[in-house]
Amino acid sequence: MRNGRLLCFALVFSAGIGIASADPLLELSSFSIFDKVDLAQLAKSDAKTAHGPPMSNPRFLSVHLDAMRNWNPTEHHEPKVYLHGDLPGSPSEAAFAKLKSAPDNGPVRALANATAKMANELQLSREEAAKWKGGNGALSGAGGDFWIGVLAGRARAFSSGGTAAQPSYDHAGPAVRPGDELNGLLREQAKIRKQFAGLLDSTGIGRGAGSLKPDLYWELLNADDVAVATLGASYSRNSGGNVQAADTFYYGSGGYYVTLTLHQMWPVDVNGKPHTLIWRGDMVSSASLADLHGVEKLGSESAMMKDIAKSIALFRRESAH
Repeated sequence: MRNGRLLCFALVFSAGIGIASADPLLELSSFSIFDKVDLAQLAKSDAKTAHGPPMSNPRFLSVHLDAMRNWNPTEHHEPKVYLHGDLPGSPSEAAFAKLKSAPDNGPVRALANATAKMANELQLSREEAAKWKGGNGALSGAGGDFWIGVLAGRARAFSSGGTAAQPSYDHAGPAVRPGDELNGLLREQAKIRKQFAGLLDSTGIGRGAGSLKPDLYWELLNADDVAVATLGASYSRNSGGNVQAADTFYYGSGGYYVTLTLHQMWPVDVNGKPHTLIWRGDMVSSASLADLHGVEKLGSESAMMKDIAKSIALFRRESAH
């Protein structure tokens, strides 16, 4: 198999009061690998992270509302995110204009070089690739215009038809469909899929446009020392005290096919003080993961878990202010 999948889990505490839940720990144990949790200990410590169970498909490797929706990694010293922008429901090319002001560094130049030669590793449809007329791939010039067109077209397609409307990555090989990748990740985790069914079935994740309105955004980030242009969508809902959120990168120009992050939040009381218990699951589908075995695959899992822990620490520090 030429693809790989990764899944990691995390538990974290955040100060605050939430909606009442009958038994957060019982509900947590019904779908999560965290079957025994000491709330008092967790309240004193950093996020608790763990590898997910093995996944049958080698491209799946298994490894948490307003504050989350408004989180901008470029404002919190996340070195892997160069640009971040929020998007309207049906964005025009103008919404991506600052892509042409991307920093001049090695990863961004690597993307420019790949664009200039329309490299095989770029994740595009044949129709998208055919729009490249050659020349300098710099994001400040023709390369930026090209990627702005790709991002705007795919963002509008997602708004109207969810991931089911996303063109396949097929310009240089067998077709890879973002919606299929997301559904494959969820099929491998039946308990998690069931736990979040009420939310996911109302979204555009792995299906057509849902009834929930997403918060849309785009980013330019670093994946393995190459800049990657991405499109994301975030959803959340509070149904009878069941607070859940889902965030997906449904498009990436390279690095990985799709990502999916799920959060569930419960109010808990520890030593008379209100806290929010947050479960987080991160899933990634990537071509490069299938080539990793043994120590290399464990290294990828560990690196992902460190990135998650760092992101959670930043979020906890900022949201506490």
